[in-house]
Amino acid sequence: MSCASCANNDNGSPRGCKSNGTCGTDSCNKLTVFDWLGNMEMPSGKSPFSLVEVRFKNSRKGFYTLPEGLAVAVGDPVITEMDNGYDLGLVTLTGELVRFQMKKKKIAEDSEEISKILRKASQQEIHKWHGLRDKEPQIQKRARELAIGLGLEMKLSDVEFRGDGRKATFYYTADSRVDFRQLIKDMALAFSMRIEMRQIGLREEASRLGGIGSCGRELCCSTWLTDYRSVSTSAARYQQLSLNPLKLAGQCGKLKCCLNYELDAYRSALKTFPKTELKLQTEKGVAVMQKMDIFKEQLWYAYKGEWMNWHQLSLSSVQEIIDKNKKKENVPSLEEYATEATNSLTEKPDVVFENVVGQDSLNRFDRPKGSKNKKRKKRKPNRRQNNA
Repeated sequence: MSCASCANNDNGSPRGCKSNGTCGTDSCNKLTVFDWLGNMEMPSGKSPFSLVEVRFKNSRKGFYTLPEGLAVAVGDPVITEMDNGYDLGLVTLTGELVRFQMKKKKIAEDSEEISKILRKASQQEIHKWHGLRDKEPQIQKRARELAIGLGLEMKLSDVEFRGDGRKATFYYTADSRVDFRQLIKDMALAFSMRIEMRQIGLREEASRLGGIGSCGRELCCSTWLTDYRSVSTSAARYQQLSLNPLKLAGQCGKLKCCLNYELDAYRSALKTFPKTELKLQTEKGVAVMQKMDIFKEQLWYAYKGEWMNWHQLSLSSVQEIIDKNKKKENVPSLEEYATEATNSLTEKPDVVFENVVGQDSLNRFDRPKGSKNKKRKKRKPNRRQNNA
């Protein structure tokens, strides 16, 4: 696969942009599967798998059967059968890995959803397809003008033409139900083709448009993420993050998908920690949890009425106090346990590496400035004055 401007090498990798998966023109797609069986020959007496994976614009993919006698390779443009027409796509996967992909997506080999490939695309069909792709921004702009003219509360985020140019699919997002029947009539009259409206979610829209996240890298949904799981505020609470919507929300306006990445690790770690509402009973007073550090296994408690004085305790010390409270044994105060935890923290570790260069001054290579009180040169006496 490649875009129209860079083409492919003999091994199938992009020649120009070298993006290897996230091409800005969409041809080098993020969901491309590496065929690690591509350089292996089939065993004798076995024929290759008769189905291939074909990708269209963005992340839309499908499985298609090959006609007898047609051999295709990854990156070949092919003509696929569609209702009342055809479409043009690029072959992204062949061989036995297609069988594994179908099993992963729970698609049977004899499913009715599987269509067939008619032939390889000719050069004329490829030029026509590129021409339709070039017209998409202009058509999208005109469609937005029609939607604004009708006062529809919707956002047209993308448009996709079919390979034969007879049908266009418009992807939109909306907060509520939209009656776009008049819009379809106006667009069919303006563009002279069949129109299909398809609603997508905000996360899918962000994956189509792409962008840079707050971490400084490309959005996960536009590079490698394939499934959009629901994210709740409980994920932020488990990780003790501030419930600030400006920091927790991504570019799609929803909670960031990365909040789920470390959630399982936090949940398993919190099983050994006491609950936040559990109070420690001591002779000095009742202590309430204020903060915890899961990775360092440290907790901070404060007495009721002395909220400004926090006592740092280790997890083992807190568990020991809880066990004594259950056995109704007396606990004098938190200070005894806090001192032990502090002593263990203040022990200096063995120095393994020292930065000697950092101890020098930053201006050690600067030239020393000359003294301001320079000695004035003695003037020679004027001969004419002496002669006089």
